[in-house]
Amino acid sequence: MKKHFILLVFMACVFTTVSNAKSPIPDSGSPTSIGMVIYSNDSETVWNALRLANYSKNRGDTVSIFLLGKGVELDDMVKTDNNMKEQVDMFLENGGVILGCGTCLQSRKNNEPEVCKFSSLTDLYELIRKNKIVLTF
Repeated sequence: MKKHFILLVFMACVFTTVSNAKSPIPDSGSPTSIGMVIYSNDSETVWNALRLANYSKNRGDTVSIFLLGKGVELDDMVKTDNNMKEQVDMFLENGGVILGCGTCLQSRKNNEPEVCKFSSLTDLYELIRKNKIVLTF
């Protein structure tokens, strides 16, 4: 009888410890800051990155986007892809800012981008330093 009681107490302690354990997934209820570096011109990849940016903003997160390399071609992609334009417009209308590498834009002879602002390596550095999460696409 004593052994059963000790076993029962032990199992109760284990159950209590397991049920009070913290989840390895952080609480998604608190907003965070997300930096996104888009360096692809693959339409599906870019579209999904923009969808995630919009979803995150709708959840209360701060989202910054920096276009690098082929990513600056987003400016041309919105002219031919209505789904892409819809995602970009939604992001910008919700207060999002899209920065574009000035060197990358100039190498593509795009001196007047419509969806992004001319930016520099310093801006990319600041995006990386200020955001808790940085994603690349």
